[in-house]
Amino acid sequence: MEPTELLRRIRQIEIYTEHLANDLFAGQYLSAFKGHGMEFAEVREYAPGDDVRTIDWRVTARAGRTYVRKYAEERELTVMLVVDASGSVQFGTQEATKAETMAETAATLAFSAIGNNDKVGLVIFSDGIDCSVPPRKGRRQVLRLIREVLYERPRGRPTNLAGALEYVSHTLHRRAIIFIISDFLATDYETPLSILTRRHDVVCLRVEDPRETETPPLGLIELQDAETGRRELVHVNAAAAKALAFGALQRRAALLRTVTRLQADLVELQAGQSPVQPLKAFFDRRSRRR
Repeated sequence: MEPTELLRRIRQIEIYTEHLANDLFAGQYLSAFKGHGMEFAEVREYAPGDDVRTIDWRVTARAGRTYVRKYAEERELTVMLVVDASGSVQFGTQEATKAETMAETAATLAFSAIGNNDKVGLVIFSDGIDCSVPPRKGRRQVLRLIREVLYERPRGRPTNLAGALEYVSHTLHRRAIIFIISDFLATDYETPLSILTRRHDVVCLRVEDPRETETPPLGLIELQDAETGRRELVHVNAAAAKALAFGALQRRAALLRTVTRLQADLVELQAGQSPVQPLKAFFDRRSRRR
């Protein structure tokens, strides 16, 4: 991508996703994710209905009247975006590729995080770690993350999701909210995902292109594996199209079983479609669970 085109695309995503984060998700993000604990806020005079366990006996003894301690949720959180840049996410048959939809989703989440004074960081991966940005606050940090997601060129095509999860697990020492944005066309990631969910709040955002589950019978065509580069002539008749769709549904079901067992969250997104409604629905579900 040329520098002028990159700047134009960054500005376009900035305007669009900041609007979403501020206007649509402002309260929902805040209520969906808990802080790490409670911190002292103030001492005030007792009022009927206050919990007697919050009485501050030292202040009460000095003042001669009953006072209670009030606490507020410690709000500052750390958000880490783990974004797939492997060969398979470059695929797209709609208005946008899976990679472009992932970039829009990452930007929306990043603006939501800084809008609530949270830190946000980024890890981009393919067959290894292609980019790592430590969590920080502020608008400049979000613009840097958007630039990295759009500009980063992966060093390899294959997907090493397990390696990326292990890297995040080793580098994050405090509890964080981790958004894994990927098509999850990977293997052997269940164990590192399990380890990650023990210490962190994990949300898996799976991006899929409609053609992956609705492949038409195209006849004899040449297909290329996006992650190995291997080309092969394949006769995609009705039976083959059905088998491809069935395989995609099996992978989705396996991911859903894994996420459910680990008590993590799964958000499903479609390439070329806005992430607004799926994210709104997810934030609403999280708010109700709290």
